[in-house]
Amino acid sequence: MKLKDIIKGIACDVQGGVDVEVKDLQFDSRKVAEGTLFVAQPGTKVDGHAFIAQAIKAGAVAVVCQHVPKDAPEGAVYVLVEDSSKALGEMAANFYGHPSRDLKLIGITGTNGKTTTVTLLHRMFRQLGHHVGLVSTIVNKIDEEELPTGHTTPDALELNQLLRRMVDARCEYCFMEVSSHAVVQHRIAGVEFAGGIFSNITHDHLDFHKTMANYIAAKKGFFDGLPANAWALVNIDDKNGRVMVQNTRAKVSTYALNQMADYHCKILEEGFEGMHLQIGGREIWCRLVGRFNAYNLTAIYAAAVLCGVKEEEVARQLSTLEPAPGRFQYVSGRGITAIVDYAHTPDALQNVISTIDAIRRPSQQLITVVGCGGDRDRTKRPEMAQIASRGSDKLVLTSDNPRTEKPESILDDMEAGLTPQELSCTVRITDRRQAIRTACMMAREGDIILIAGKGHEKYQEVNGVRSHFDDVEEVEKELKSNV
Repeated sequence: MKLKDIIKGIACDVQGGVDVEVKDLQFDSRKVAEGTLFVAQPGTKVDGHAFIAQAIKAGAVAVVCQHVPKDAPEGAVYVLVEDSSKALGEMAANFYGHPSRDLKLIGITGTNGKTTTVTLLHRMFRQLGHHVGLVSTIVNKIDEEELPTGHTTPDALELNQLLRRMVDARCEYCFMEVSSHAVVQHRIAGVEFAGGIFSNITHDHLDFHKTMANYIAAKKGFFDGLPANAWALVNIDDKNGRVMVQNTRAKVSTYALNQMADYHCKILEEGFEGMHLQIGGREIWCRLVGRFNAYNLTAIYAAAVLCGVKEEEVARQLSTLEPAPGRFQYVSGRGITAIVDYAHTPDALQNVISTIDAIRRPSQQLITVVGCGGDRDRTKRPEMAQIASRGSDKLVLTSDNPRTEKPESILDDMEAGLTPQELSCTVRITDRRQAIRTACMMAREGDIILIAGKGHEKYQEVNGVRSHFDDVEEVEKELKSNV
């Protein structure tokens, strides 16, 4: 493709010829080969502008940048833009033929519920006979083909490559998690959404956004960018629901449990095996548990209807859906129920504990195993410990991806949120495997163990090294080995 076609529609100043042929698009100088267009982005740790000379030496035929460094080689084609990250997304869309226009791309943003919602929408539309793509924290999929995943939302290049593969595979829909990081970092620039869903906003990612106001603004940015022919579906039980769509051009619909909305849900009955719901006047038995899942299911119901599926068919499909991996996932043995859940924010942890509390009998103890991630928002650590302690009979504090931090320092931060009385009911075990084993030893027949924080993850990250670790495997081994 010629450079002029890749930069079409992008405000820029070109120094050199625009008829140069481009074979590839890259923002990582290590991946540059002959015929590449290199995009220099300022990053949080390194600045791509420092690698322009290296990229040209490796074969880059043109460079997109925000400024031309003094040591940049002469004679190369330079494309000057105001924001190279935003330009990357727009150029990637041009380079891959705007694949988002050739399917119905539905994005969901919010602190909690994203993975469950997109996973179950993908599953439902597959059951309805459609070719469907999925972009999630757990896995990316083209129909049933699983593809590796890194970030919650892929970078702009990877995303457009993925969407192009979906279109080539005849996908009609794609359901995608949209993180706040992705909005701020312009990973979705140039991508056109047919619909957007807002689940909720609670305390998370303040290590990146610094303030809740910035975090809310990042989520809102997704809806600000929706086109006029798209729809926006927001949870108005969350006080930020209406804020999200203040400036959107999309057609707005609402959902809620606590107030009147376009799609209203009422929990009629719930137990560990599922819930009896009323959504849109229809009674539905679902295999998911908890008030938080009632919100997820209502969003799924509404999104499917907004995509054109008949309400009676949506209701029938909802009754067949099972939880996403690591989301309130059951393991049992020795008369003990263990629940593995991804809850890694204060609100998500509170939701899971409240759900268990609403269902369990007075004689059943709740033993919670929980930690907090390293190199992430430290302010939520004491709050997480406090929520876990006040909602449980016994608490085991442990490691959850300490990354480059000292595990003991993270546990110190968590313990700072506990009173002396709460500390007396708390055990501190740095090794997560040993922590799960201890919780199983503490439990009596009939008790419930909650293992929170990692859910679907199959690794533990220590000092930048990921080793295999699966909460489900560990608790299964403990509960079944002591039968």
